[in-house]
Amino acid sequence: MIAILSTTNPNEAEITKQMLEENNINVVLLNKQDSSYQMFGVIELFVTEEQLEIAKSLLKKNENERNA
Repeated sequence: MIAILSTTNPNEAEITKQMLEENNINVVLLNKQDSSYQMFGVIELFVTEEQLEIAKSLLKKNENERNA
């Protein structure tokens, strides 16, 4: 598994995870944030090496749509 996103924003992580899953990408979300103080730590999304390029292109497309 390869990390494709690292963020401190739980909403961004969950929305991105859902978008990838809707496009048949297997995603693992690893929340490393402190349970008491969520400002410490990150949330990471991982995909398989086989799906990495597709996931990257979906993230780029999603970013371009938000900036348009």
